[in-house]
Amino acid sequence: MSWHEKLDETRSRLRTLNGAIPETAQAFGALGKSVKQGGVLEFKQKEFVALGIAVALRCEDCIALHVEALVKAGASQEEVGDVLAMSIQMGGGPAMMYAAKAMECYHQLTR
Repeated sequence: MSWHEKLDETRSRLRTLNGAIPETAQAFGALGKSVKQGGVLEFKQKEFVALGIAVALRCEDCIALHVEALVKAGASQEEVGDVLAMSIQMGGGPAMMYAAKAMECYHQLTR
């Protein structure tokens, strides 16, 4: 499955979940909006943190969503690579496997 297909599938599953638990989904959405708009870090920096956490926690859906946000924010391959290197340092071998998936995702979404 391509990362574009992964994003479509993820969004479809989230729409279904949001329909089943609209109040929770709305509250989670408000939290996301609040943390991305407030504070001293720029949006792209916050997405780098989110990508690092997604790799460390081994969440492919999260990787796809945050790589997509980073591509839209103009993140370079070198910047993404730096984040992935730090994720590997913190998470070891399993993080390395998911970092490879994240880089593949970046390449697919930028081509």
